[in-house]
Amino acid sequence: MELIKGADTARELTARAKEIAGSLPRRPKLVTIRFGEDGSDIAYESSAGKRMVYPADTDPELFFEAFSKVNADPDVDGILVFQPLPPSISAVRLFSEMDPDKDMDCAVPENRLKLFEGRDGVCPCTPEAVMWMIEHAGIELQGRRAVVVGRSLVVGKPLSMMLLKKNATVTVCHSRTKDLAKVCREADVLVAAVGRAKLIDGSFVKEGAAVFDVGINMDADGKLVGDCDISGMEHASYVTPVPGGVGSVTTSVLALHTAEAAAKKLL
Repeated sequence: MELIKGADTARELTARAKEIAGSLPRRPKLVTIRFGEDGSDIAYESSAGKRMVYPADTDPELFFEAFSKVNADPDVDGILVFQPLPPSISAVRLFSEMDPDKDMDCAVPENRLKLFEGRDGVCPCTPEAVMWMIEHAGIELQGRRAVVVGRSLVVGKPLSMMLLKKNATVTVCHSRTKDLAKVCREADVLVAAVGRAKLIDGSFVKEGAAVFDVGINMDADGKLVGDCDISGMEHASYVTPVPGGVGSVTTSVLALHTAEAAAKKLL
């Protein structure tokens, strides 16, 4: 088993972002929006740009008033919204109003349509991070079996589309999948993106499979853990750790998206 840490891939993407940013007349500007105090969001947000943090019970009209100013600000190149949103904040309204060119995580319907049609456009940061790590490891996807555990709009569904674009044969699993371990054992590439700490163990992984752990969970001791228990995965070819795996690359993808958005506007 080879442990694939995200550091090398992250450095490559960060260098690309810095090169683009260095060619611009001003620094790219990213705004992140978060509600509440979710630990996994805070961990991701720690290396992002300007922050807009609201309590979960924020008055929606006050929020949308503030959001409209950020959305219209010509000096803001990118916006990242942490999900899920509190019930009082309409996701439909928020992402319908967001400038598609400032959407850094493919949350705007127009951008999602491009992704699901296989057209070029911004991709969600975390799925894109997985794809970069697969490429960096030299893993061939064409004709291979890929299993994605998780069907969220943030990771599971868009990642399945990105894998299909690379000609993998993709199965998407979820909480109602019968005999989940058996389905996962069919995978040449297994991606855990379900949000349940250490759900996937060695019994889910076939010999020589590559395992990518997207999970960011806090255990009872407040420790950051993934969706996989990699202690019993010696028979896998590649495994990503948490922390230090996909999450570290996700941050660099976000930086690259922001630099590219700024370049599109300023050059």
